[in-house]
Amino acid sequence: MGARETALNALIACRKEGAWSNGVLKEYVQRDRLDPRDAGLAARLCYGVLQNQAKLDFYLKQLLTGKLKDLHPVVRDILHLGLYQIYELDKIPDSAAVNESVTLAKKYSRNPKAASLVNGVLRNAVRTKGTLKEPVSYADKYSHPEELISLLKSNLPKGSLEPMLIADNAAPEMVVQVNTLRTTAAALMQQLETVGISVRPHSWMKDCLVLSGTGNLEKLEAFQNGLFYVQDAASKLSVLCAKLPKEGARVLDCCAAPGGKSFAAAIAMEGKGSITSCDVHAHKTALIENGAARLGLANIQARQQDATLAVPEWLEAMDAVICDVPCSGLGIIRKKPDIRYKNLKELEALPKLQLQILQNQASYVKKGGTLLYSTCTVLRRENEDVVKAFLTENPDFFLEPLELPEVFPKNETGMLTLVPGEFDTDGFFICRLRRKA
Repeated sequence: MGARETALNALIACRKEGAWSNGVLKEYVQRDRLDPRDAGLAARLCYGVLQNQAKLDFYLKQLLTGKLKDLHPVVRDILHLGLYQIYELDKIPDSAAVNESVTLAKKYSRNPKAASLVNGVLRNAVRTKGTLKEPVSYADKYSHPEELISLLKSNLPKGSLEPMLIADNAAPEMVVQVNTLRTTAAALMQQLETVGISVRPHSWMKDCLVLSGTGNLEKLEAFQNGLFYVQDAASKLSVLCAKLPKEGARVLDCCAAPGGKSFAAAIAMEGKGSITSCDVHAHKTALIENGAARLGLANIQARQQDATLAVPEWLEAMDAVICDVPCSGLGIIRKKPDIRYKNLKELEALPKLQLQILQNQASYVKKGGTLLYSTCTVLRRENEDVVKAFLTENPDFFLEPLELPEVFPKNETGMLTLVPGEFDTDGFFICRLRRKA
């Protein structure tokens, strides 16, 4: 089985089962035993189609003799794959895109005319490349549903919407954090470069590297030896904003899986103190344990725990609590392109859950301690509005200004929303609160 067939299977699973593309793609790449090169192509095709669905449909309407809605869903998936290769990927010959798509149509469609249709449409696409009308609306141009665009527009600063939509469709960079308890950024760069990986320092986050040409990260000796872990600069920044104490400090990370913030906290604390790293699911606490063991972070203890349920022995016992709550995820569309197609109505109940978690976790903070609230979304109702509601009910907490890298404006509010397209990060919200001493 080749990259295109794996990508098609992943697209079908996303459409029919509501599967998340990153999870199902990883599963299918392993199942189909793709080599690193084919695995990379399968990912590019799957994500590329999800990122450009409306744009590809805009072209399809001009290429079809019939109506778009009359296409069988699998045939439409195959045409999306073919068109994406023809219009968006320079290194794939048009003939290969057409022929491989026809082969998929023969295998995956019961209609004997499907292969002929795919052949005709894609040959027409090759013939007319560069002459078709281009999409004008944001919905067609950037393949974000109109309802989502309207929601984002009402939540973003003026001038931020289009840069975010462009960033959502860009291939995300591989950003990793250096485990400074085991190596330095300079030494890790040199080690990775010797095995053919392109490396550059992140533009503003210290001990953070941007990699390309990695292949399977988990097979790298530097990864296996725990010299780095994968984490976006925005997520790392949130932990640094907590300004965690070191000697003897007790820190709680309440929604921790897969563990990135706990790892960042352990390294910032220089391996001292203790971090209790929680998740509601047992298989996810195992991810935290495995990651901490690989990185040699002995001050992390993983625990299965529901963040909404009280733990009496933790009351006012923590120097700091990291509260990175479940959210709509609209800040990480570039990494999970299918988030844009989820039902927005289902997201409306999130602020109630977020406030419930924040209230519960606040009870664990010592007098004078720190409470960090964060999400990977840009919606005010999940960010500033939750914080305001919390402060109304908890007058013993107050906002503290954030200490940020020089590239950012000075912060006095204690709250920061990172928008994709601005600082080359995921979309993220960071808020630092302190309990009165």
